[in-house]
Amino acid sequence: MSSEAQAAARPLRRLARLVVGRNELRRSSDRIEAMVIVVLGAALLAAVIAASCVGVRNYRSERAAAADLHPVVAVLSRSGPADGLTGTGQARARWRAPDGRWRSGLLTSSAAPGIWGAAAGSHVRVWVTRAGDVGIPPSDLQTMIFYAVLDAAGVIVAAGIVVFLGYRLCRRVLDRRRFSDWESEWARTGPRWTSRR
Repeated sequence: MSSEAQAAARPLRRLARLVVGRNELRRSSDRIEAMVIVVLGAALLAAVIAASCVGVRNYRSERAAAADLHPVVAVLSRSGPADGLTGTGQARARWRAPDGRWRSGLLTSSAAPGIWGAAAGSHVRVWVTRAGDVGIPPSDLQTMIFYAVLDAAGVIVAAGIVVFLGYRLCRRVLDRRRFSDWESEWARTGPRWTSRR
């Protein structure tokens, strides 16, 4: 076995020795704590794998949604809202669906940001589905990747917090037990020590 392989195996051997190894000084609470660390570590590893799956799934669903949208040019029938400070604006427009038929309806500023301050007859780019319904403009590739990574990181952080709190709770319970055991041992041993002079 190479020295690198031996160095990589050392932490695993130490962990195994901590969990199942024989040591007269090790208390049962120490073994329980070691097993809890192993279980929580495995749970955190599973959360990292699940987070990766969540990120990939969200990325793929955004890509699929973006693939269903097609850019078209809409012609405003009426002027768009005057300014972008009032929240969501609307404007009536007409556009040609991917099947060639003309459609008309209300464009919102979230679906067509170009309607702000646009005059009647202006051309505005919108994204429509195959059926010709207006959709929210798709994100660019970098934004999709950013949000997929952000989703995965959120799952990992949440899992890390749960694992940390679980460990702290377990440690608190075990420490109470340790202090209780220590007090009872001291109650038996202490008088013998203090009576010697």
